[in-house]
Amino acid sequence: MSAIKLHVIKPSVNNMTARVFVRAAKLDFTEDDVYGKTRTDDFLAKNPAHLTPMMEAPGLPKGVMWESCAIMQYLSNKHHLDRFYPTDPEKRAMVDSAMFYIVGTLYPYIVRSTYGALNFPQYAGEVGASDADAAEKAKAQKAAVAAVDETLAALHKFFLDGKTFIGGDHPSIADIRLAASLEFLKVIDFHFPAWAKTYMAAIAKALGDAYAEPAKDVEGYIAYVKGQKKG
Repeated sequence: MSAIKLHVIKPSVNNMTARVFVRAAKLDFTEDDVYGKTRTDDFLAKNPAHLTPMMEAPGLPKGVMWESCAIMQYLSNKHHLDRFYPTDPEKRAMVDSAMFYIVGTLYPYIVRSTYGALNFPQYAGEVGASDADAAEKAKAQKAAVAAVDETLAALHKFFLDGKTFIGGDHPSIADIRLAASLEFLKVIDFHFPAWAKTYMAAIAKALGDAYAEPAKDVEGYIAYVKGQKKG
């Protein structure tokens, strides 16, 4: 039996990130689809934050961990996967900086831009989760899309300047997080800049089925919700 068990919700790009990584790294793992199960007593006993992806692995102080980027960092360190997460301090600093910028700045804008269209619950305190009227919610969503544009431009200029990937010639864990995050923008027919289209195609080519298989679940959900709106 595999030592690594991922508990996932397949339409989520946060989950897609970890799912792509374990495949690309060729690790031995199993997956458990926990859609609708994250508030059960069994799940909450392991993970009171009820978040996915959650990974079970031997040696972890509490037996489990969550957060996609932390999972990739841990597995890279544990299995010496330097090609995804370099051990050189300066190279690692750039991967970490890009990844934290993605999850701390870019992804919250993606959430505000797309969660309404995805029929996902929005975060407490956000306009989308408030009693604001439809016009105010649409205004906030439009502002978030503009912020995605600005944030992507900064990311491209600083972290991808003259490089195929943030990791250089090979995708890093920051690249996996970025590419997966961008998938959600397809639900709003986001106008991707040319470099982003080239970048996403390069990620898909470099990682092959490791990327395509989890991406198919996200793409399928997006197609479903867009079809529901047309109907």
